Amino acid sequence: MPLITTTIGAYPKPKNTPINDWFLGTKSEEERKASKGLLANWSPGAYEKALKDAGDNVENLFLEAIKEVILDQVSAGIDVPTDGEVRRESYVFHQCRFLNNISFEEVTHKSVRQGAFEANVPTIIGPVSSKEIRMPFDWKSAQQFTKNPVKITLPGPMTITDSIANNYYDDLKKLGFDLALALNKEIKALVDAGCKYIQIDEPVFARKPEEANIYGMENLERMMHGIPKDVQRECHICCGYPNSLDSTGYKKADLDAYDRIATLVDDSTIDAVSLEDSHRHNDLNLLEKFKKTKVIFGFIDIAKSRMESVEEVRTRMKDSLEHIDEHRLIAAPDCGLGFFTREQAIEKMKILSKAAKSI
Repeated sequence: MPLITTTIGAYPKPKNTPINDWFLGTKSEEERKASKGLLANWSPGAYEKALKDAGDNVENLFLEAIKEVILDQVSAGIDVPTDGEVRRESYVFHQCRFLNNISFEEVTHKSVRQGAFEANVPTIIGPVSSKEIRMPFDWKSAQQFTKNPVKITLPGPMTITDSIANNYYDDLKKLGFDLALALNKEIKALVDAGCKYIQIDEPVFARKPEEANIYGMENLERMMHGIPKDVQRECHICCGYPNSLDSTGYKKADLDAYDRIATLVDDSTIDAVSLEDSHRHNDLNLLEKFKKTKVIFGFIDIAKSRMESVEEVRTRMKDSLEHIDEHRLIAAPDCGLGFFTREQAIEKMKILSKAAKSI
């Protein structure tokens, strides 16, 4: 029985995309290697200037880019593609633009992801609430290009909190509560629009498993509250991006992070959890801890330019199926494909799809 395939989020932005790629896709190899972290590539005002420079043609340029990204995925054999996060300068900051009291003018320098890197980031200056519903527009503009269901991704409360500065809240659980209420409005609007696959990105769960257990999952479920059963609730938990493709020695989440939150996830209302496996293999007994939850497993390394063989990926899939029901295993890359060239991303997806379809 073939495994369902999906992607996780980011995709290399086509050249005609109006905004810069936060993965440094347009930069030289030297600039990429000198990067101090993905969020550090953001600079105040750059996004607004890029949209202004594109002028009246900005939406047509976005649609051309989104169409290319969607068709690349579907043609490569991906069953549930994403919009490639084409409209976003970063998946976190894009969402923050549609929330009240997150200032992109008041910028703060802070340490991010437990000291993995430092960055200048937007700042919370008052109580967070929903300002504008945006995601249904993003989803519709992508879904029009395929009959396959398009998945939309949003950052979760803990990950937003870790990615921006906070000059207002003295209680992180309360901050997460307010973020969850605001983002729940986006999710309900997505459901009303017809979106059937909604993924919340919470990589900080792997960085801070204790906080995830204390209040992170509670706020994640609050964010998903009211979703009907025919909509798949997904949570992506990666272990950390490198600064550039093929870099080594970068800081990642602890080896036991997934074990520490597996029961928490399986006892939750999440339908599917997305876990990395290719960058460093898990003990596959981990899969047995998910008694009811589907597992979107990373069979493709997104931090290495080396191309896996189809047989290599197929073997890992077969080994995984010794520990989980086949209808609960979904094949994916570890995380977003943004570090690759378009050609590399397509080849990686084709390898994944060929392996998944030949199980």
